Amino acid sequence: MKALQVDGEKLLASLSGKLDDVRGRLTPNAEMSKVTWFRTGGPAELLFQPLDEDDLSAFLTVLPEEVPVLPVGIGSNLLVRDGGIPGVVIRLSAKGFGRAEQVSDTRLMAGAVCPDKHLAALALETGLGGFHFYHGIPGAIGGALRMNAGANGVETRERVVEVHAVDRKGERHVLSNADMGYAYRHSSAPKDLIFTRAIFEGAPADKDEIRQAMDAVQHHRETVQPIREKTGGSTFKNPEGHSAWKVIDEAGCRGLTVGGAQMSPMHCNFMINTGSASGYELENLGETVRARVLENSGVRLEWEIKRLGLFDPEQTVQEFLGQLV
Repeated sequence: MKALQVDGEKLLASLSGKLDDVRGRLTPNAEMSKVTWFRTGGPAELLFQPLDEDDLSAFLTVLPEEVPVLPVGIGSNLLVRDGGIPGVVIRLSAKGFGRAEQVSDTRLMAGAVCPDKHLAALALETGLGGFHFYHGIPGAIGGALRMNAGANGVETRERVVEVHAVDRKGERHVLSNADMGYAYRHSSAPKDLIFTRAIFEGAPADKDEIRQAMDAVQHHRETVQPIREKTGGSTFKNPEGHSAWKVIDEAGCRGLTVGGAQMSPMHCNFMINTGSASGYELENLGETVRARVLENSGVRLEWEIKRLGLFDPEQTVQEFLGQLV
């Protein structure tokens, strides 16, 4: 068995006596392969699942500043490298951060780990238009807020009113739409903020029209996307003036494989784990596609999937990068 570069038991022991007010679950050397939709990758040195916002704040307040902190959502858009993730990975609990509710005639509140499709369903139930696109995004609200997730011509920034967050020191913040600094698949909000919930605004609409829009989104997903595979959704952002899938297809990368990793034959901007792919094979495949697209069309693709953690313990970073050229 390969030696881990992370040691969660040691990190947890170092926090002894500081966690009296912390109520959430702490798991050393947590298997991230059980968390991510790719179902691969190394362990988190220490995984913390807070019960609520108070618990999250209490934990961050006592956690030494030198310990890295990385929030993750439901694992849909996440590729974990085989060497694991050092420091603390924070995964908000569904019980404390997963609910969605109507808070006014035109506004909805959703917790950071509320699945996007659940917010779309609530909007349908309450007769609010403008949320149908969330029905087709395989992720949760926290990731949508951070990435300005969008589909079908609508983006998160068009619906957000305010965002609640906790920073690395445990202090709480409320950000306006402008504070989020939204751009295409990007937010310039401080990286140390962990989003906990947000308020969204829609407009009254006919429920039958909302349902039809959601059905159209679902039909599109089922017919052109590999939604039943181990995938992280769209692998690359659409370059300005181009469609990522099109330049990938033109570069001959549809169905391309590296070990157990494959660019989906159905939708070639979706990378899939065919059953045995390592984190290295998935990232290697992605970088191979980027290189071929650049050579073929001059287009430089940018990753949409977040890649986290250390490389394989038996491989140096230099060796890894050398194989991607």
